[in-house]
Amino acid sequence: MSIQQTSTGKFIDGEEIIAIELTNSKGTYVEIFNYGAIINRFVVKNIKGEMQDIVLGFDDIEGYFDEKYLENNPHIGSVIGRYANRIKGGKFSIEGVDYQLEKNTGTDSLHGGIVGFDKKVWDIVELGEENQSFVTLEYESVDGEEGFPGSLIVDLTFELTDNDELILTYEAETDKATAINLTHHGYFNLSPNGGNVGKHKQQIFATNYLEQDDNYCVTGKLLPVKGTALDFTESKKLSKDWNPEEGYDQTFVLDKTYGDLSLASKTFEDESGLTLSVYTTEPVAHLYTSKYLKAKNGKDGRDYGAYDAFCIETQHHPNAINIPEFPTTVLQPEDLYTQTTIFKVSLTK
Repeated sequence: MSIQQTSTGKFIDGEEIIAIELTNSKGTYVEIFNYGAIINRFVVKNIKGEMQDIVLGFDDIEGYFDEKYLENNPHIGSVIGRYANRIKGGKFSIEGVDYQLEKNTGTDSLHGGIVGFDKKVWDIVELGEENQSFVTLEYESVDGEEGFPGSLIVDLTFELTDNDELILTYEAETDKATAINLTHHGYFNLSPNGGNVGKHKQQIFATNYLEQDDNYCVTGKLLPVKGTALDFTESKKLSKDWNPEEGYDQTFVLDKTYGDLSLASKTFEDESGLTLSVYTTEPVAHLYTSKYLKAKNGKDGRDYGAYDAFCIETQHHPNAINIPEFPTTVLQPEDLYTQTTIFKVSLTK
């Protein structure tokens, strides 16, 4: 197992952007930027014995600063904070105080606002030693940043195991009651040749999903997946029941005990023989098949478009800050926010 740090040569406000490469004994490796805590590469061996990168991204850091890319801002491979998904009207109240956020998706707030955690340079605070392949990144979000209350310190640890598990462990503390709902927005494609993910076979361990309004914002209503296109209780091709002009952009409430680390999702691709299993302590998983993805000159000059990837975003219920019946997304100064999500890759013959 090994860890390697390489300068990208790029600085933002005097802070250097570093590429950290974690490698295990099998040769699997993950490249992470301390900018946006971006997972830029996740390279594993497929059933043919070929090394295959299973995440979308760019050949170098400059791709994430391209003007055309930023216009669409699909958050490729990055951490999302302070608040994943949508907050209705971009507003909420905590302890009788009203807060208004930037409305950056129609009338709502999305993925932490205009300059969220995905556009910040994180500090590298710890690296694994012998036989430990991990890095811990830290970011301090100041009181009032993007409209959120309280100074929030977030630690995010990426650990690569010899079982081809990429473990993401989050911890956060605040000095004032605040809203928090973190996730990671990796864009996965398990096909050796990339392209449309419709043939990927998907299973989600959830018998209910969350109703959304016309702007994809959660309303608070829980609905059964049975008899709908959202039933992934048994593995099926993503394209089997989807609307080919919409794909999926939906939150599933996992069948689990709140807070336990359990299996949320499995995705399998025939040609590569790769299965991606997602485990999480979080109560929901959001499936997104990248309808709005537009990115030019990705890895090897490839352009990325709609349905070229899938995302499994583990988190608390979207818009929960405005829905008291949902598990709370308010973090108090005396409490510690914690979350663990595992992306495990395996071969299925």
